[in-house]
Amino acid sequence: VVSTVNRGITLSNFQPTQYCLNRYSDNSRFPLAIIEEPITVEVAFRNPLKVPLLLSDLSLLWKFQPKDFNSKNNGETKEFETCGKDMIGAEVISEFLINSEETKMARLKLFPHQTGELHILGVVYNLGTIQGTTMLDGLDSSIGLLREKYNSTEMSVRGRQDLEIQGPRLNGTKEEKTSIKYGPDRRLDPIITEEMPLLEVFFINFPTLLLCGEIRKTYVEFMNVSKCPLTGVKVVSKQPEFFTFGSKDAVLSPLSPTASEHCSAYKTVVTHSTSVCSLISSAVASEFGVETGSQPEIIDVPLPDSVLLPGVSVQLPMWLRGPDEEGVHEINFLFYYESIRKHSKMCHRVLRHTAVICTSRSLTVRSTVYRSNALEDEKGEGDNMLVFVDVENINTSEAGVKEFHIVQVSSNSKNWKLQKSINFSEDKDIKLANREKGKLCLKAVRCKHPVENYTFADVVFGNEQIISSTSPCADFFFRSLYSNLKRIQAQQSSLQGSCDNAVRQIQKCSEVDLNIIVLWKAYVVEDNKQLILEGQHHVCLNAVGKDAFSLPQKQGFKKILGNSDWEDLEQESTEIGLSNLFRPENTTVSSRPSVEQFSNLIKTSLHYPETFNHSFNQKSLCIVPVTLLLSNCSEADVDVIIDLRHKTTSPEALEIHGSFTWLGQTQYKLQLKAYEVSSLQLKACFVHTGVYNLGTPRIFAKLSHQVTLFETSQQNSVPALIIINSI
Repeated sequence: VVSTVNRGITLSNFQPTQYCLNRYSDNSRFPLAIIEEPITVEVAFRNPLKVPLLLSDLSLLWKFQPKDFNSKNNGETKEFETCGKDMIGAEVISEFLINSEETKMARLKLFPHQTGELHILGVVYNLGTIQGTTMLDGLDSSIGLLREKYNSTEMSVRGRQDLEIQGPRLNGTKEEKTSIKYGPDRRLDPIITEEMPLLEVFFINFPTLLLCGEIRKTYVEFMNVSKCPLTGVKVVSKQPEFFTFGSKDAVLSPLSPTASEHCSAYKTVVTHSTSVCSLISSAVASEFGVETGSQPEIIDVPLPDSVLLPGVSVQLPMWLRGPDEEGVHEINFLFYYESIRKHSKMCHRVLRHTAVICTSRSLTVRSTVYRSNALEDEKGEGDNMLVFVDVENINTSEAGVKEFHIVQVSSNSKNWKLQKSINFSEDKDIKLANREKGKLCLKAVRCKHPVENYTFADVVFGNEQIISSTSPCADFFFRSLYSNLKRIQAQQSSLQGSCDNAVRQIQKCSEVDLNIIVLWKAYVVEDNKQLILEGQHHVCLNAVGKDAFSLPQKQGFKKILGNSDWEDLEQESTEIGLSNLFRPENTTVSSRPSVEQFSNLIKTSLHYPETFNHSFNQKSLCIVPVTLLLSNCSEADVDVIIDLRHKTTSPEALEIHGSFTWLGQTQYKLQLKAYEVSSLQLKACFVHTGVYNLGTPRIFAKLSHQVTLFETSQQNSVPALIIINSI
């Protein structure tokens, strides 16, 4: 974080903050301490005797040399008329009991009142024994009320122990490497620097139990308890997808935690349009702390005017999202802040906090995208795809969740947007009880003018729309998918370097940069009261025909899916590409396109009447005109072969196809330029009434300068059914 704040430069005088000097502290540097703040030294005492020992008036022994580090001479030594106690205050432990053969830690404190160099020399104490030692072995010696349980002897001896500790082994020169030499130990020589700000952080209504993916709004109070203004507050965490303070333009309302108890964590509006895209908005990733070259682990805290004055506190909203995996999670926070005034010795301070969150199962999402057979949608918006979303309730009854409601599905992309939901039933409200699955089919269209901003499209299934491009929905989306986006960009850059342009264009035909956000509400019964919880799950769709999951870990699949579901996945592993999904990061990608990528070179569409009436009594053959449209989805020239011969695998299939045949040529050859759309007039012949599937033509494609043909599979995604009636 220090390097990031200083534009990638690590300061020469940087050293980690040490709040307690002990055996684990860095012994190669002079520790830094702040004037008017305690210095804590942890010392181990061991009693080798068979009788308890009582140390009284235990304190540190020290030597101090005052210095002014702000002077022009950089550390000028000055003479002070004040006595030592006014410069350094020492904590005195009145009684410290050590049982027989016990090793016990004592934390001793010094309170500096002046800048300078402090040298901790040792400890001083009065050593005595106690009477009535038979019952002391089981006592907690950390309790300061032992005075009533024993009587010390009247005789004590004044003692002193010098703290002589071994420094780090020197290993810089050849002589030091061949011999055993140790340098000085600096742990007990702290430098007292100028006054620095001191920050305290309080978490208000912070939960300990969350559902996986649940969004909860809480508040954090920042208080400056020092006499110096502080600025540049940042929070660092290895789990940045767990929390957010909102975007730079987030509305801080409601202002108090009590006013927001029963409010939605999202920004919502009332809408009357369901199952269709009711709002399209855009957002820039940098607004949510995610951009090229940024580190989402470092989050700016949006303080008013970026400054917190002495004695002032401010409450800021913070949204939490339950981790996708169930279990107990430790979330580490490191708060970084600076003083307004620049100091020569210390430039920043940190404050650490660890939160423990227990998450339970909620939903799992599985999504796949396919190209639609239609070359253009009914609104003339160009290329379109079908997005299938499977949502399963995997929550256990222990969490008290009654049911989940899928309230909205949103998309995020620079090139695609959701247009509408293709309802399989008239019930617009999607409810999922325990172990129930819901299936959604949505239509996505290509954006007319792709821009650098991300386009958010919301398909609502109720009367309340969540603005997905605002906090906290967009924050958690960008944060949770940041690592995935980086991995995709790295793979694309490696492909660009190892492939020629034509091959790269073929591979791009199968790539999709469409991301899905499933927003839900959970109805929980707790203490005879019904609570409404909110949450969201994310799915990143990278390729056509490849399944994507909200929890893309192999170990997570068997955990969250039933046995039958997992067996189905294993059987379909060739189709959905689980081997590619779990491929190690450093696996090299083939420079030659795969069969699946070749199959997406050509997009086909059959245009024909859905029903056709024919008088078989007058004419035994029914001929129906059919138009086959072919579209080249790449920037390279492609040779195409259309084979109209029925592909038969059994005598039964041959009999079925015998009732319908294509007239004219059995094979066509043509070449499609980049993004060219070509039409082919065909004739289908029927001998009797029935329902027929016209999607039998086999399409083969190859690059114009290559030899190997690959069969496309686009025409088999949706049956092309026609009904032949007799009149």
